Amino acid sequence: MSSSHLGLFPATLDPVHNGHIDIVSRAARLFGEVVVGIYDSPKKPLLFDTDERVALACEAFGRIPNVTVAQYKGLTVDFASGLGAVAIIRGLRVSSDFDFELRTALANRQLSGEIETIAIMADERYIHVSSSIIREIAELGGDVSSMVPPHVMVALQQRFVASPK
Repeated sequence: MSSSHLGLFPATLDPVHNGHIDIVSRAARLFGEVVVGIYDSPKKPLLFDTDERVALACEAFGRIPNVTVAQYKGLTVDFASGLGAVAIIRGLRVSSDFDFELRTALANRQLSGEIETIAIMADERYIHVSSSIIREIAELGGDVSSMVPPHVMVALQQRFVASPK
């Protein structure tokens, strides 16, 4: 992979967690630039709105010099193409991730044969970490400090104190 190539890591990041940071950090060693694309209208309920997710991600990835954060809407391949990305970067934790990502990669290839999908295997420390698990644990008052950066932990605590379920 050339250090001049751009890769896109598309995600909802609701919230960003240490597994995301690990995948993006590793991708940043392979690509000259990585854009973390935060999808603004996923078809799932969100804890944080788009502006909040972007702000949390900017802080989480701010120390990686060749990583930027941007929000987008519409098709991921269209966003990737508009950026000039050569690849969509995905993280894989378990076999069910592979099944989903394979189908998505094949669909994206049909839409834009110019953009590859690159899968990075999750570090074993983060295989169990997902945003939905983090939200559930935090909502119930559990400690997710080992799964998220400190600023995300604060945001989760404030969200659930401000609006307990």
